[in-house]
Amino acid sequence: MSKIISGNYVYFMDKEEKPVDRVTPGETVTFETVDCFGGQMTEEGTEIGALDWDRINPATGPVWVENAKPGDILKVEIIKIETGELGIMAALPMEGVLGGKVPHPEVRRMPVKDGYVEFGENIKLPKRPMIGVIGVAPAGEKIPCGTPGAHGGNMDNTRISEGSVLYLPVFQEGALFAMGDVHACMGDGEIMVSGVEISASVTVRIDVIKGKTLNNPALEDEHAFYTIASEQNLEEAVKKAVEDMHEIVQKKLGLDYNKAGMLLSAAGDVQICQVVDPERTARFCMPKSILPEIF
Repeated sequence: MSKIISGNYVYFMDKEEKPVDRVTPGETVTFETVDCFGGQMTEEGTEIGALDWDRINPATGPVWVENAKPGDILKVEIIKIETGELGIMAALPMEGVLGGKVPHPEVRRMPVKDGYVEFGENIKLPKRPMIGVIGVAPAGEKIPCGTPGAHGGNMDNTRISEGSVLYLPVFQEGALFAMGDVHACMGDGEIMVSGVEISASVTVRIDVIKGKTLNNPALEDEHAFYTIASEQNLEEAVKKAVEDMHEIVQKKLGLDYNKAGMLLSAAGDVQICQVVDPERTARFCMPKSILPEIF
């Protein structure tokens, strides 16, 4: 049986945060998470105006990972995501890509059952659970859980789902790993600020990779590897994700600068994670048929 982490929520990823438990490399851990609104919007009649904005984007944790040191890589295998049965979405004036034209705040509650989100208007969306906030304590000052960066955080990457493996650079002893902000489904970009926000139980296996380093998070799924980067604007995020993948391809495939760049241009894909957080997040995808490993 895996260790269960529940009931302790943080709103910053912070080296000063006291860990709620300790885990050993290779251990399986289950995180019980609440939705990005901290469970404040689950009752009928509650509206955006009643929100405590200091309780947005809570992450469960953090946990101290034994033997994780600065310069190591934290390996997080996403084994299982079990969601609750009620999803929440919101439209907010001046938030998100369409926020400038949103006429009024609106909250919608959506049943999630039998593998679908019942959006309404006779629309059912396939359930595709993914983790929005997941990361470690950053190198410097604390960072709100709602902000992504080299430490992970609110990357809102739809590929961080069951069966994927997330690799995070470690900046502090013990890593101080936490997660939250699960979505029953979400489109790339998360253009209206929220996906289908939902509580969840997430089981992961945590390990530590020694002797390797990362500048920014990376991800692996059945078909591809991804480099992930967050910056103030999307163009800079794309540039950083591309540069990280370019460096990996040069090293792993033994290609010179130009040939590696040509290969990325011919076979790789720039993809958007989110364009609504304080920092924008992009990923660069390379198929495993071309790049079979990154370490």
